[in-house]
Amino acid sequence: MDIRKEEFSADNSFSLKESINYSENAIVSKLVIKKATGNITLFAFDKDQELSEHTAPYDALVQVLEGEVVITINKIEYLLPEGLSIMMPANIPHGLRAVKRFKMLLTMIKS
Repeated sequence: MDIRKEEFSADNSFSLKESINYSENAIVSKLVIKKATGNITLFAFDKDQELSEHTAPYDALVQVLEGEVVITINKIEYLLPEGLSIMMPANIPHGLRAVKRFKMLLTMIKS
């Protein structure tokens, strides 16, 4: 898995879907904002790219902007097409797999 990070310009209006591009056989991420209270990150996953099961110490909201993904939370699979969102609770195992190329906005809230 190749994860490529890009920077996000904070001084312009923008379209989330158009602010990040796919890269073949890779996951691309762009940090939208990083604060002590949480982060907002934009991702683009090529087809079949995945993040293996892991936990995070923060609650997170996934918003699917384009494409389709399977997100597994606590061993339960959720198929999310464009336009759907899901909450991932802190300290609960989760992972994801791109069914086809997809873009998402990840909002992590720190306590």
